Order: sequence, then structure tokens, then C-alpha cells
Amino acid sequence: MIEEKTEVLVVGGGPCGLMLANELGRRGVAVILVDRKPTTAFNPQANATQARTMEHFRRLGFVEEIRAQGLPGDHPTDVAYFTRFATHELARHEMPGSTEAARAARRRDRSFSAAEPAHRVSQKFVEAVMRRHADALPSVSIRYGHRLVGFEETATGVEAEVETVDGGTIRRISALYMVGADGPHSFVRRRLGFAYEGEGAAERDFMGGSMLAVYVRAPNFYEACPHRPAWQYWAFNNQRRAVMGAVDGKGEFAFHTQLRPGETAEGMSDAEAVSLFHECMGREIPVEILSRDAWIAGRMLVADRYRQGRVFLGGDAVHLFTPTGGMGYNTAIEDAVNLGWKLAAVVRHGAPVALLDTYEVERRPIGLRNTGFARRFAESIGLYRPSPAIEDEGPAGEAARRRAGAYLLGHARAEFDIPGFTLGARYDGSPIVAPETTPLPPDSPTAYAPSGRPGGRAPHVWLDEERSLYDAFGFDWTLLRLGPNPPGGEAFVAAAHRLGLPLTVVDCADPEAHDLYETDLALIRPDQIVAWRRREGTGGDAEAILARAIGHGIPARRAA
Repeated sequence: MIEEKTEVLVVGGGPCGLMLANELGRRGVAVILVDRKPTTAFNPQANATQARTMEHFRRLGFVEEIRAQGLPGDHPTDVAYFTRFATHELARHEMPGSTEAARAARRRDRSFSAAEPAHRVSQKFVEAVMRRHADALPSVSIRYGHRLVGFEETATGVEAEVETVDGGTIRRISALYMVGADGPHSFVRRRLGFAYEGEGAAERDFMGGSMLAVYVRAPNFYEACPHRPAWQYWAFNNQRRAVMGAVDGKGEFAFHTQLRPGETAEGMSDAEAVSLFHECMGREIPVEILSRDAWIAGRMLVADRYRQGRVFLGGDAVHLFTPTGGMGYNTAIEDAVNLGWKLAAVVRHGAPVALLDTYEVERRPIGLRNTGFARRFAESIGLYRPSPAIEDEGPAGEAARRRAGAYLLGHARAEFDIPGFTLGARYDGSPIVAPETTPLPPDSPTAYAPSGRPGGRAPHVWLDEERSLYDAFGFDWTLLRLGPNPPGGEAFVAAAHRLGLPLTVVDCADPEAHDLYETDLALIRPDQIVAWRRREGTGGDAEAILARAIGHGIPARRAA
């Protein structure tokens, strides 16, 4: 048996695990990541990287690499509904390609401001970029083809046994902390005995039951489809419903259809799977199956706990989504960002271990919030039934298609124009967030109100056409001095030095920023969340403010 030591052992090499490796590695924390798969994902899986996730990729320095993947820059990202892909178009929610979206994000006439727009790119491409950057970090070791077979917590850390998938080599890894980011069937979660709570498998006409996922190459699709290209294609008829995402804009697609009673993914041949695609296409075209999988739609589940002692969980190991709203993998990214800076603060900067309790305090309510929003979208699309006449020719069919189109367009606007969903999550009530009595901004998936109130995403502004306020932030803590005559930051700099915190002071005279933050002094956490702001007529002891923000004074409930 090979003996090894590390500071954090990450189990799972999907988006959550890879993001955590990047967050920790960038801060010099020693990480070993293991995953039983031979490499990063081959199947497309998630295909919507939301604006908040893209902002984190910008912070890490590889957002342009992500934007270069997936659909070409001029490919429309429309969501389009059809009776069948090659027959009647019912509705289309138009959205720009990534090149135009990036230009639009830099205009000051937006109803909300984000440093990066969303990007339609399959998870397989995102994971490859994240792995490449994690591999380049000296303190990170990425090991696919390895699986966790056992672990136990000790007084000083976690002792884990890891073996190669072929059973050839066994390693005993001693870590200070372990994170299970090992997916919906998480070995770590099951060993801890944590249970999922919520809706296990709601029954709906669509997005509720057994789903067949087929990754296909159909090079003639765009020629055979008489409609303008889209990013997402929905087939909406009484025979078979499906949703299909464009993977590369050239002929690869991720096709998903709900199986009917008597149909099983395991008992279905490739030829039968192709026939399901042809049913939704409305005509036969050459199709090559690249891979197949099965999954269950209708699940909105959140684990009852996110942590036990020195072992944490994140990503699909603690929350399962039906993919309406596209927030499953994006929520996993935020889990990693939140946990990453806190683990680094404890391991590298001497923060109290009680800080780690705030991971569950902050992230579990967001898991419940986000799965709840996703459920609302799933019910909107999954419970709506097409008229029996929707494919008929003549006045009755035309009327049925008009009615369906109006409903589906309204649904699309609600599901795919969601700045509040993606940017509006908040950590109010967290013990490391300064409390305020000012009104909370509304929490709606379709509306986002930037607010400098502590607990939410730091309001964003463009400093010029290319430079974001976020680009000026430090990688860890930032003290924002806003307006024409802000107070000095010397006390915070001195306090941060005493507490061992990396702190960057940023002066921003932009009047929009001063107006959005409603203050002249604000403390921004490493995850770009406002931790504290100076209010009119109040000051505050800098060391006490910083000490609270890193967990001093919180009773350690579960920390070892």
C-alpha cells in the first residue's frame, strides 16, 4: 500500500470537484482529486453555463477558453418549439450568439449588469478546460481512473483508501479534509448516512420519469430542418416529446426523450433509439449514435446535511435537479467557490475552523431555492399537454398550433430569461455576513435587482468597454472605496495583516458603483459576495468586521 499526504482530498472530477481543485490550487492548498472515470466527461451533459458561472471563470482567467468552446460565436442560441423538428414551428424565443451576447454585456443600457453573459456550451468542453488549468497548478494532483473504497475521520484529519479502477494499486491518503463531489450516487454521502429530501420522481407528461439520452451525430440535420438554426429544439406532439441541444453547431446533438410505459433504456437497441429520434425529427436522416445513457427526470432533491466533521459534500452529491432552468451544474460550481475559499482560509490563513460550518449554513438554502425554481419550470413545460389537433392540417390544426405557440413562448421567456435565478442568490442570516435592517431585494427568477446589502453578489459595473469592476477585485478579500471622497482603508489593511488575510484595496470613483452599493466603503469576500458595508452615520472597528467575516466568535458545531 502506498502512503500519501495531502491537505484536501477531493472525490469526484466533475464540475464541482474540478472547480474546487482550481479554487484551492490557486491559493496554494495541496489537493489530490480522484475520479473513477478514465477522464473528463465524453457525454455532453449540462449545456448551459450561466452568467454567474462565467463570471467565476473570468475570475480564474479562462473564460475566453470556455467561450471558444461549444457553439460557434455566430450560432443563434434560440430556444425553438416544433411539432417535430422538420415540420411545424410553434414558437421561438430568440437569443443572440455568444459573440453578440459578449458585446451586449458591455453596454451600459442593460437592465442588469454582469461581467460575462451566459454561454451555451456542453459540460464535456467545460470539464476539459477546468482540468487543464487544475493540472497546471503545482499543488494539485488529478487522478482519473481511481476510486474511493473507504474512509474514516480521525482527530486530525481523514484517512482514505483509494484504488485504481482495475484494482491494481491501493493508496492510503491522509488528508486534513475530504470533499465528496462524486455525483448523485455519491459513495461519500451514502457512507455518511445523509438522506435526500424533496421530490424524488414526479410524474409528468414530460420531464417526469425515465429519460433516454442519446448523443448523436447527424451531419445533415441543418439541411433537413427547414427552420432557422437554434440552440435548443423541442418536439411537441401527442406521439413523443423530446428536447435536443446543439453541441457543436455542426451536426452533434444531445437528444432526450421520455420513455413511455413498457420502454426501457436497457432493453432498447441502437436502431430503436434512432427510430425515436426520427419520430421527433418528422423524417429520416442519417444518424450515428456516439453514446447513450438513461436518467430520471422530475427529481428535486437536497441532502439533509452538507458536512460531517472534516468531510464535506457538494454538487450532485447534495442536490439533484430536473434540468429545467439549467442550474444543476451552475449550483455545483457555486458550492465549490463557497467551500474553496473557506477551506483555504482555514488551512492557509489560520481562520477558525468554525468558518467551515457556514458552508452548509449558506449553501443548503440555495440548494432548496434553486431546486424549487427548477421544479416550477418543469411543471410549466411538463404538465402542459398539446391539443390532439396540433399536427392536423386545416383551421383546427392551425388554431391548436397558435395556442400552443403562445403558451410555449411565454414559458420560454420565464425559463430562459432568468437573471434573478442566476445572479440573485443571497446568504442573508449567515453568521459571517454583517446584518442590516434595510429591505431585502425581491427574489424572483426573472428579475434581478443589484444591491450592496451584505449577503448578495457584489453589484457589477463596467469601468470602461473592456474592464469590469470585478477585474479590479483581489483574488481573495477586497476593500472597495467608492465615490469622490471615501474614508481611508489603512485600518482595514492593518487589521487584515494582523489576521493573516490577503486584502486588496480598490478605489472606484464611478458614480454608478457608488449609487449601487449605497455606501463609500464595502468589504467583498473572495466569492464576490458583499460581507459588510459602511452605513450612513456608522463606522465600525475594522478588525472586528474582518474577524466576523472569517468566522471568529462562531461556536464550532461540527468542526473537528
